[in-house]
This record gives sequence, C-alpha cells and structure tokens, in this order.
Amino acid sequence: MNKAYKFRLYPNTEQQILFAKTFGCVRFIYNRMLGDKIRHYEETKKYLKTTPAQYKKEFEWLKEVDSLALANAQLHLEVAYKNFFRDKNIGFPKFKSKHKGYNSYTTNLVNGNIMLINGYLKLPKLGLVKVKQHRDIPDNYKLKSVTVSKKSSGKYYVSILYEYESKIIPVVVNSAVGLDFSMKELYVSSEGQTPNYPRPYRQTQAKLAKEQRKLSKRQKGGKNRAKQKIKVARLHEKVANQRSDFLHKQSRQITNALDAVCVEDLNMQGMSQVLNFGKSVSDNGWGMFVNMLAYKLLEQGKQFVKIDKWFPSSKMCSVCGIIKPEITLSERTYRCDCGLVCDRDVNAAINIKNEGIRIMNRRAYGDSLVNISTLVESSQEAPASNAVRR
Repeated sequence: MNKAYKFRLYPNTEQQILFAKTFGCVRFIYNRMLGDKIRHYEETKKYLKTTPAQYKKEFEWLKEVDSLALANAQLHLEVAYKNFFRDKNIGFPKFKSKHKGYNSYTTNLVNGNIMLINGYLKLPKLGLVKVKQHRDIPDNYKLKSVTVSKKSSGKYYVSILYEYESKIIPVVVNSAVGLDFSMKELYVSSEGQTPNYPRPYRQTQAKLAKEQRKLSKRQKGGKNRAKQKIKVARLHEKVANQRSDFLHKQSRQITNALDAVCVEDLNMQGMSQVLNFGKSVSDNGWGMFVNMLAYKLLEQGKQFVKIDKWFPSSKMCSVCGIIKPEITLSERTYRCDCGLVCDRDVNAAINIKNEGIRIMNRRAYGDSLVNISTLVESSQEAPASNAVRR
C-alpha cells in the first residue's frame, strides 16, 4: 500500500530560486510537449512521442534542474492524454498557466538522492532543505517519491510518498451508522447526532471580503498589490486548513468508534450548480469527508458502503417502508400514517443505514465475519417521537 506524509518546507534564498526555476522548467516542458503533440496530430493525424531529453539541446537551461522532475511532467501529460481518450467527458489536456499561484513538481528516489534526516530533506540539485517533520515515519516504510509545492501564500510544502506492506484483517461488524448529508451540520447520523460543523468559510467571509476589496483597489503590477494578494491567499489557506483539520478529526473519531459507515453517493457539483448552494456546499467539504472515511476505514479492515444516489432515503418511511412521492425540502419533519414522527434527516440516515446493512449482507453472504442479524434488528428500531439532535 502507499501512504503520503505532508510537511512544511523552509528553503533558504538560493533554494527558493532553484525551486522557482524547477517549477518554470516543468511548466515549460509540459506546455511545449503538449503544443508539439497538437501540431503533429493536426498535420499528420498521428500521435507524437516526445521526451524532455529531446529539448535539452535547444534549451540548455533545462539541464539546471532535476531531470526526474521533467520526466514526471512527461508522465503526467501521457496520463492526461490516456484519460481523455478513455473518457471524453474528462476533457482535453490544458496548458499550464504561469500566473496561477500554485506550483509543484514531482521527483523520484534513485540511488539515495532523497533522504529525510534530522529535520532536513535531501533533494536532487538542492541539497538539504529544512523541513518541519511533525510525524514519525515507521521504519518499514519505503520512500518512493516526493512532490514539492508552493502555495499562493508563498509557503512551501512537500508530500512524501511511502510504500509499505500491510495485511488488512476484516473485523467483525458489530456496530454501524448511516450518515445523511446536511448542508448546515455536515451530516446527521442515524442516531440523531450532528458534529456541530464550524463552517470556517462563512465565519471568515466578512474579513475575506474586506481584504479582497483592498486588493481590487491596488494598482496592477505594484508591490502593494502583490503584498495584498498574499494576505488574501493566506486567508483562503487558513480556511482550507481549518476545514481539513475538522474533517480529519471527525472522520478519525467515527472510524475508531464504529465498524461500518454507510453514506449516499451524492453529486456535490450538481447540487452546488443546480440548487444554487455553491458556497454552502464548498464550505461543507462533504466530498473530502467521505474520502477520508473511506481510506481510514479500509486501513482498519472496516466496512464503508456507498448507497446509490437515486435511493429514496428522504421519501421512505424507516418503519413501514412506504414511500411518499411528494415531499419538499421545506418539510423538515417526516410524518407517516404508521405513526412515525421524526426529523427528516434522521429518518433518511436510518434508511441509509438499513440499505447499507442489506448491501453488506449481500456481499458477505455466508461469511461468519459479519454479524448482520444484530445490525438489522437494531436498525429497524425507529424513534417514536421527534429526534433530538446532540
């Protein structure tokens, strides 16, 4: 299995200059090869194969940077081409812009050219770069590659990819939960619990708008505009870090406490565009949260189940199973003729849990590792009154 660790880098002035050169060369070689491929295909209707070495005679300054970084740019372009021909909806590869604040390059381990030693990271062409290593790396992990990146805020980071052997032992499923997406609280569980989501973007929105107004008044090309641009970028980065920190802690808490998690496979991009919930959906980070749950549960041998997005979780009664065809978003309490009266989201979360148990039962038919019967019995117990969120 592969696992990446992300650390903060603190390069000196010379190393920052070489990083800038490497970012520029990687972007140049990617755009140059992409342009040559397009022109060759337009003239001959054939696919052109190129390598960075073919351009070093004409552009000798390419030799100043790490050759493996250029080779990885070629591999990224090849992957983009394959993805386009595999699925046209992905889109044709685009040229990389020089004016975007985010820059990165990837290099590989060859003959000990990359090492993490005593608070320093050894990189090709750069030597030892100071790094803030806030987590220990197990001794049995084998380093494969690193990706160096520079954010719009001017901060440098490195993502170190390791390979390790791990035997995942499936655990007995004695506890499960269904999570229904909530625009306000991130999710509502089948137990009626919500995580009290802090909504970092909404809290910073007023301050961010103030700094962006200042940026719009700065003269283009001036030093004051560049300084203000960094202030805005740092605010955005702070919001992203707050969101990521909360989602990591919440997903870890759920993973450690439960054996199985069931969620809906939602199209978040469609919800943000069609329902005009763009800011709320982006601030929510549901897609990130689901991905974190998936890989953390997998590492511990636990179950992660995605329910089909067309499953009528909000329209179905969690007690009798009757589906109400007409129910609007404004109806926050689910009422059924069988006597069920509970929060709409809690009812949906219970249905998601029941459907997830059915899917797990089908997957593990005849497998003694999964104790499905106890889960089914507990999942059929619905609240008799209005569910109280905690």
